[in-house]
Amino acid sequence: MNITPWTRSAVLLALLGMAPAYAADAPANDGQRKAGKGLSEIPDPELSLMRGRYTVNGNNVAWFGVTMISQWQAGKQSAESALTLGMDFTHNTTVPKVSFTPSVTVTAADAPMPETPGRSVESAGLQNVAGVTQAIQVAGDNNVASNSTQLTVREGSAPQEPAAAPAPAATAQHGGVSAVAQMEGNNAQVQLQMEGVGSVQQWIRNGSVGQTIALSSDGQAVTNRMQIELVRQTLASNAPLSQNVAQAMNLVRGIGMGPGQ
Repeated sequence: MNITPWTRSAVLLALLGMAPAYAADAPANDGQRKAGKGLSEIPDPELSLMRGRYTVNGNNVAWFGVTMISQWQAGKQSAESALTLGMDFTHNTTVPKVSFTPSVTVTAADAPMPETPGRSVESAGLQNVAGVTQAIQVAGDNNVASNSTQLTVREGSAPQEPAAAPAPAATAQHGGVSAVAQMEGNNAQVQLQMEGVGSVQQWIRNGSVGQTIALSSDGQAVTNRMQIELVRQTLASNAPLSQNVAQAMNLVRGIGMGPGQ
């Protein structure tokens, strides 16, 4: 297990702090080294607070990206809401550089909305579900609906970022049809709504990823697609980090060493 990127001074302080502990208790008449009195086992409660500060096999997250596309087709009416969200960790391992691109379209909004009296779908409770949520609720006939999520993990470099930073949201509304793609705080979502017909949503937020479709009409075709990409970068390919660690090791070489070391 390797420690995630430290600054050169942090590595140096850690190494300097450990060397005197070994030297202070090293016996003068043999070449054996004993653990210094300053070393102690870390208790489980304290160790549990360190989760997320280390990586296994030297892999770091270099880039995290999400693409959401929601499409709705009802006769001649159509609506689409999409977004791409990217987090680049190559410049700073704790505060990523965020890119966001929303897009929405609504066509043939003047067509009459279907009438569906006496039908209803209740999905408000799904907003309280933690983790991964996928739901399709239908109160009608001849509908086609699908949710799909794809996760890709690969090694390499971060994708090229957009040249210009777009607005944090895009909206379109005509008649009873609306489309929204937005990022607010730590939440990113796309949403389509047709008055009296239903709603479609996708989101990613702290502790929750979801896709929901709720329809109360006939002859609707709706799709939710989410693509999540995780790009890893090995510590060996991180040249600045490797150089910092090597320099720290050279600076402490021969410092605080006792007999037999």
